[in-house]
Amino acid sequence: MNGSSPLSGAEVAWAALGGDPALLSRLSPVVREDTLPARLPVRALARSCVGVCALAAAELAALRTGRDVPHARVDDGSVAAAFTSERQLLVDGRAPVTFAPLSRFWRTADGWVRTHANYPHHRARLLAALGLGDGEASEDDAAVKSVGARLAELSAFEVEESVYAAGGLAVALRTPDEWAAHPQGVAVAGLPLVGRERLDVGGPGEVAPLPPLPGGTDPLLPAAGLRVLDLTRVIAGPVATRTLALLGADVLRVDPPHLPELPDQHADTGFGKRSAALDLRDRADRRAFEDLLAGADVVVTGYRPGTLDRFGLAPDALAERRPGLVVAQLSAWGTSGPWSDRRGFDSLVQVASGIAVAEGSPESPGALPAQALDHGTGYLLAAAVLRALSERAAGGAGTGGTVLVRLALARTAAWLTGWPTYSAEPWLTGMDGGRGRLRYARPPVAFADGPVNWENPPGSWGGDAPVWR
Repeated sequence: MNGSSPLSGAEVAWAALGGDPALLSRLSPVVREDTLPARLPVRALARSCVGVCALAAAELAALRTGRDVPHARVDDGSVAAAFTSERQLLVDGRAPVTFAPLSRFWRTADGWVRTHANYPHHRARLLAALGLGDGEASEDDAAVKSVGARLAELSAFEVEESVYAAGGLAVALRTPDEWAAHPQGVAVAGLPLVGRERLDVGGPGEVAPLPPLPGGTDPLLPAAGLRVLDLTRVIAGPVATRTLALLGADVLRVDPPHLPELPDQHADTGFGKRSAALDLRDRADRRAFEDLLAGADVVVTGYRPGTLDRFGLAPDALAERRPGLVVAQLSAWGTSGPWSDRRGFDSLVQVASGIAVAEGSPESPGALPAQALDHGTGYLLAAAVLRALSERAAGGAGTGGTVLVRLALARTAAWLTGWPTYSAEPWLTGMDGGRGRLRYARPPVAFADGPVNWENPPGSWGGDAPVWR
């Protein structure tokens, strides 16, 4: 965000959250230019997402205690460490496993594709889509060699479609312009950064007060006494619920027993939370889940849109069964468009949305210095939940009923790529010379009443006599 104030991104995010702009005066950034280096303004995005989350927490703390809104401070150093938390983790001195060998960029016959195969079932589906049996790719080294050889024979878009059809994950590299013209890119561009709506099923209902804060509110725990049902996986959703746990919420993560989380990933995002396994297809487990739902204040979901509907967990169904609930939904690609029902991860959204080209080139794609879409969206999601709770705590007209907030990694990506980045154009000029019209950079050495440009264009190489003027 060159040329912008350190808080300009927070202003956009806070407005998307429906926050009072006057409260931005309670937010102070500590800018550190050496953090999260990238071509795109990743540091500014990270600072903004964490900053509005801290401000939303401070607002709720003030409403629940009757105090003034405390000052929120966001330090780029701390933010950068948190945005790379899965890399900073050590387990008994061992570095964590982040990406599996088959989760990477691959050369195809006509470009590049990126796959995601961290989970065993995604790995198996990728191999099946490519016609590779377990015998050909049982070991990681053999799998990399076999997959690489097979992908080199196919076009990137052919890989994308065939792997998706098999239930796997692969995305072809696109430029920003290609994504902007893609039907899913168009659909994402039409979404708000933070979707917020009130589900007045059966009428607006009464304003349900928040439970009283438990005793001992020092340090301030604005989410204390609130119960959060965490139905999320991987990074973005668990980062949001980890943040709510930090702020005092009783967070219980529930996963299907046949899809266990990766141990290192769970260790990174499981702080402050408890974890249970329930199979919603099992009658006894379903009853246990319904009991949990009956006592929840917040439900956070991170599955593809519609995936949980068959269990009665669609937003409208939740609004009918649990009026006053805050429902927070996270997805990769958004809730509309041809890819809305597709699985997705941060690394894949970077590739589809043009970020990988912006950070590298079409010939050599790059990546952000952190899983910034995951982490940024996670903090925005937590902030959206906190703001919904603040509106409930404030009471008043229009604050009853169930609140639904929706965020998508691809929409956060659109925000990042849409921010103003550095342009040299204001510092360029032109001059006619022996080789025609030259466009060039103005000299950066400047002082009062000093020269502002060269008098003459460059001549031809070696074309001048070896004498002084």
